[in-house]
Parts: sequence; structure tokens; C-alpha cells
Amino acid sequence: MSYLRYVKLIGTMHVSPKSREEVVRTILNERPDAVAIELDRARFLAMNENRRMTLEEALRFGRRGLINYVLAKVEERLGEEFGMAPGEEMKAAISAAQRLGVPLYLIDEDINVILSRIAAAPGREKLLMALEALGVFLPIKAGEVGDPMEEYRLMMVQFKRRYPYLYRVLVEERNEVMARNLISIVENLKLRGIKRPRVIAIVGLGHKPGIEHLLDRAREQRFLSPYWTAGAM
Repeated sequence: MSYLRYVKLIGTMHVSPKSREEVVRTILNERPDAVAIELDRARFLAMNENRRMTLEEALRFGRRGLINYVLAKVEERLGEEFGMAPGEEMKAAISAAQRLGVPLYLIDEDINVILSRIAAAPGREKLLMALEALGVFLPIKAGEVGDPMEEYRLMMVQFKRRYPYLYRVLVEERNEVMARNLISIVENLKLRGIKRPRVIAIVGLGHKPGIEHLLDRAREQRFLSPYWTAGAM
């Protein structure tokens, strides 16, 4: 049984205004039984509080804090180029779920688990990442931006080739976590009496093909893996 009969994934570029518009339009038009987003509890709370870690705070947390800081800066820079702050499409999904009064689920892996695995990356990948990250803090060169989605796809291919370990941690392992959580959401909705539940999941463009592959090949599950709900909204 393919779980794609129950789950529709919207693959977004986290800094694309077009992605935000697609998220809102799809959720409001299809009126699903639940909305799921690519966040964990810690990032959900931080986003709602508009909290941003300073470099001084990051250094107090050691390697994990510094990695988190650099990744946030990368997204901020992309947001300046494409005209939208990172995470705006997730905020739009939250708002649309509230308007419909449907449950909101947080399906991504715990950020602390992700950061601990990044910190264990091979030395070669760490050095290369550190050298490339230096460019994040340089002024953005003016230039023409092509199709953001196509550029994002190309970036993912290049990332997989240059950072095989980090690609496994940041993409493939999280795909597995999010697919399991989506299956659990579907099964819980069935237990509540919804015979054919409809879930819309908002994930990064790089995660969409992998999660769809896992959902398409999954057998019907009776166990329920852990995931976070956003609670009362």
C-alpha cells in the first residue's frame, strides 16, 4: 500500500516567495485533515519567538552552536537574494492550518541529534565546509538570479557529491524520520475514525523525492513512531 494516497508533499525552497504562495493556496484549496511541517519542537518554538542566536551565544555552545549559527547565516543570505526570510513558508503553513482549524504536526528530527551527527563528520568534509562557510560572511555580489527552484536542485546534486556524509545526515536520515512520522500521523487519523485521511506535508525541495519514495514503498504500519504536535494554536 502506498501512503502517497494519503499524503501530499509540497517541496519548497525555504527562501522562495513562490513557495509560500503555493503552500497557502494548496492548504486552503484542499482543506486537509492535518498539516505537517519540516520542523522539530525546538525550531518551532524558536521561530515563533523570532529568536536568533548571536555569534557570542553560539560560541558558548561549542561546535554544535557554531554549526547551527553558520547554517542559519547561510539561509539568511539566501533570503536576502530571493526576497523572503527563511521559514516564511512554514509560518504560512501554520497560519493556514489555524484558519482551517486542523491539527499541525512537527515531523523533523530533533535539531540536537542533527547537530551531534554533523559534529561527527569526517575531517575532510568539516574542513571543506569551514572554508566554504567563510563566504557566507562576505558581501553578496550583485547578479541575476535564474530560476530559484532549478538552482536549488543543482545545489543539492553538488552538495551530495562534495559532502556524502553530511548529505546522509542532513537529507537521507531526516527523510526516513519524516516518512515514519507521516505514516504515524496517517494511522492515528485512521484510529480517530477518518477512513481516508488527507495530510499535506511542507518539506524542503531536497527532501520531497526521497520522502515520496519511502512513502510509496512503505507497507501498512500498525506501530506509531514519535512525532511532535504543535499543541493548541
